[in-house]
Amino acid sequence: MKNFLFACLSVFLFASCNKEVEELPPATQTGANTFGASVDGTFWVPKAFGPINANTILEVRILGGQDYYIHARNFASSPTETEFEFFLKGVTAPGTYLLNTNVSYPSSAASYGYYIKRRLTPLNQWITSTTHTGSVTITKVDLVTRIIAGTFQFTAADIADPANQITVSEGRFDLKIP
Repeated sequence: MKNFLFACLSVFLFASCNKEVEELPPATQTGANTFGASVDGTFWVPKAFGPINANTILEVRILGGQDYYIHARNFASSPTETEFEFFLKGVTAPGTYLLNTNVSYPSSAASYGYYIKRRLTPLNQWITSTTHTGSVTITKVDLVTRIIAGTFQFTAADIADPANQITVSEGRFDLKIP
């Protein structure tokens, strides 16, 4: 019995190890509910962990008719979790939306990109600004099929320590709008 319990515990611990992401999801426009990017050269995708429902790792909301809130979470990098957040103002059609305005987080005044690393409280919070810029290119926004898809890239500075910067590249998302 002890051997059986030891084997079960070993399998559980091995299965719960955080594996490196080897590739990003393809850039599609089908509502596949995918999201991924390279953060300082390391691939990042959203992941659930343990009892956390997989439906909570990706979120898209329409605010005020033309503003979009996109949120992706990685809970599997325990004990540290990471998240992306975008607020896109005035999205009416496919096109490039700039992340180049100073905003206080959170804000609905202008478009921004945001990346956070936290345990229970934030360890680092990076946000785009007039100095640290980027863009989101919407390749599809369809309110009939309820799909928003696009690509993104940006540099951002830590809110508490602007010398601490990140570079996000190869970003892509393909999300169903609830």
